[in-house]
Amino acid sequence: MGLPKHVPGLYRTVLREVKKTSMTPKTPNKDIVASFRTLFERYNGPKESHAALDRDAQVAAIFLRSQREHKVLLERYNPLIDLSAEDRIKATARRVGLDMPVTVKSES
Repeated sequence: MGLPKHVPGLYRTVLREVKKTSMTPKTPNKDIVASFRTLFERYNGPKESHAALDRDAQVAAIFLRSQREHKVLLERYNPLIDLSAEDRIKATARRVGLDMPVTVKSES
């Protein structure tokens, strides 16, 4: 009893999402890819488990896509997210038309 014909397509879908969500372009985390590959290769059970594999693979692809879209939206609508606290305060002040006063650092 082999895997259904659509399983390689599911694997490619999940792998594509892993590649898109990786920190460095076109080089996804090899451990994550290996884990997904192992899961898909080991799935060779009864038809009921094929339905579980289909569902789990689709859920994983949707989760990865949602995470990627969430990150894009967060960067678009909250551009101060990656700044330090001091830089965030300065940027917020500039947004309302103010400049932060220059602080003099004392030399001890």
